[in-house]
Amino acid sequence: MLKRDKTYVGLKADSYGGMTPTGTIIRDAQVFGLIPEDETCKGWTVSRVEALYDQVSQAWHPYGHLASRLPEDLRERHRRIYQAAIQQARELGWSAELYDDPEI
Repeated sequence: MLKRDKTYVGLKADSYGGMTPTGTIIRDAQVFGLIPEDETCKGWTVSRVEALYDQVSQAWHPYGHLASRLPEDLRERHRRIYQAAIQQARELGWSAELYDDPEI
C-alpha cells in the first residue's frame, strides 16, 4: 500500500513506461482531455492520482468503460495514445503475457 505522502514517479519512469494501473488512469485522463497529453503526473501525490481516477471513472461511465462505445474522436485518441504506449513498453521489454506458465 502506498503511503499518502509518496509521489508518483511519472509515466516515463514507471514500469515499462506506465504499463500499470496508475499509467492506465493517466492515459485515460489524456484521452478524455482531463490532463494534457504530455502530462506524465510526475510528482503527483497519491490523493491527487486518486482524484484523477475519480474523474476518469466519471468520464468513462456514459460509455460503459468500453473504448468501442466512445465517439469517433475519443476512440481515435484512445487508439493513438494506447498504441504509442504499447509500442514504447515493448521497446522496454514489456510483454502483454501475464504469466509464462508452461503447464497451461
